[in-house]
Amino acid sequence: MKNSKKPNKFQFLIGISLKRKIKTKWFLAANLLLFAVIACGLNIDHIIEAFGGDFNEKETIYVIDNTTTNTYEVFKQQLEVTNKTLQGKDKKAADDTKKKEEVESDYVVKKYDKGIKEAKKLVKKSKHNYVLVFEDSEKDIIKTTLITKDYLGTMDSQTINQTINSTKMAVAIVKSNIPVEQLEKIYSEAKIEREILSKDKNPQSEGTEIIMSTVFPIAILPFFMLTIFLVQMIGAEVNDEKTTRGMEIIISNVSPQKHFFSKVIAGNLFILFQGALLILYAGVGFGLRLFLGGGNPLSGMGGSFGGIIDALKVAGILDKLVYIVPLTLILMVLTFLAYSLLAGVLASMTTNIEDFQQLQTPIMIVSLVGYYLAILANVFGGSLFIKILGVIPFI
Repeated sequence: MKNSKKPNKFQFLIGISLKRKIKTKWFLAANLLLFAVIACGLNIDHIIEAFGGDFNEKETIYVIDNTTTNTYEVFKQQLEVTNKTLQGKDKKAADDTKKKEEVESDYVVKKYDKGIKEAKKLVKKSKHNYVLVFEDSEKDIIKTTLITKDYLGTMDSQTINQTINSTKMAVAIVKSNIPVEQLEKIYSEAKIEREILSKDKNPQSEGTEIIMSTVFPIAILPFFMLTIFLVQMIGAEVNDEKTTRGMEIIISNVSPQKHFFSKVIAGNLFILFQGALLILYAGVGFGLRLFLGGGNPLSGMGGSFGGIIDALKVAGILDKLVYIVPLTLILMVLTFLAYSLLAGVLASMTTNIEDFQQLQTPIMIVSLVGYYLAILANVFGGSLFIKILGVIPFI
């Protein structure tokens, strides 16, 4: 007769703890909700379009030019330049005639000569139609009237107002009879030679500080939320067992040390599993977007995603990802272990869940300090203050 191998009590406790967390209806419901939120967030433009929105529809500006200086052509040229500047269009693509449509203005400018009354009818038909009236003015050079159906958006208002100001300046220069060569010099982009005296700095990586201060907080937010969830989960589970006869059975069969560390390890394994699921949900969301024909969800930011990648390449950060990513993952796991040990110790010292909830407040504060310092670390520029706080546990 074969001797059946008895299961290891420590592994058995870990397995039971994981089953209590994973094999529940609430775990399934919560993850379905998370998947829906992440997938919908990555495809939000498709959802809005399904309810009547259109991200690809351009704004049409009908220009009624009553001036003697052909202000319409000047405005059209200035609008294209202004829109590219504000939207952060890729200048290299502008030189490629095949990609001309990719860097076109987000606005369609048309000259209109049927009068203001007829033009207003076009505006009433669609909120994407604007009417711009230019008239000569001795006092202000040109008098401008902008007619819209509703309020202008922030970006549209900024773009059109800046373009009108540039147009006014251009018309003023033309009326001043300045030679064409001088006009080209005036409107040419200023060339700035950047020089940094610090030997460990270079002009190419100067923009990475702004990039990292924007991207990094978004990247560490899920990690921060999982840490808080881990603390709450371990505290609730330990105190829940104290209110049942299960604790007496467990303590009579295994040592308190094994029971304690089984909770810590099970909690960390569950959090790592949940983190992997979040990454999977994001991947499925990207896949759905590609399937629906939405392309890169970051492509609508005017090429900013490509700019971020280029800036990281220049700064040498992409080359360092070989050891940055593993080191970051190790530090995350160590942080999970530290907070789970702290939560387990505090939970074992309390008699009920209400007492543990009161102890959660200082833990939350310490965790928030670490989270905000991580966001502001780039602002402090590697100061001694950040370096000291960087070695303090839980921060």
